[in-house]
Amino acid sequence: MNKTVKIMLGLMVCIVLTAAVTFVVLDKFSKPKGDTEQTIDEVLEVSYDVPEVTTNLLSGEFVKIKFKIQMSSKKAKEEIEKRDFQVNNVIIQELVQMTHDDVREKNSIPTLESVIKNKVNELMKSGSVVRVYTTSIMVQ
Repeated sequence: MNKTVKIMLGLMVCIVLTAAVTFVVLDKFSKPKGDTEQTIDEVLEVSYDVPEVTTNLLSGEFVKIKFKIQMSSKKAKEEIEKRDFQVNNVIIQELVQMTHDDVREKNSIPTLESVIKNKVNELMKSGSVVRVYTTSIMVQ
């Protein structure tokens, strides 16, 4: 074989090997890693139950409300348990600015949950809030 054919064969082998390696790498990293959805037991394991908070609303009524806060890890759950007084403070500060009508608006609860999540995340040093769930609410 002449020199040109050997060089061409060598280049072809390199191109085929590069394509094969690229395909394998892309295939491996593009597939989802199993079931990334947490089971309910895993969610409960990293969730913190906020004790019932009772406070006055801006309009004079009062509200009783409870939350469950899902954290990113067990370490984050331990931290939020220590920060319970700060979490209650955040909740109370938000509620006292609301009126009875504010609480009854269509998106008021999801908005409140989002605000609590963001403000508690500002307090957190290890881990973060994944989601805030309102588990009980009564306005009188």
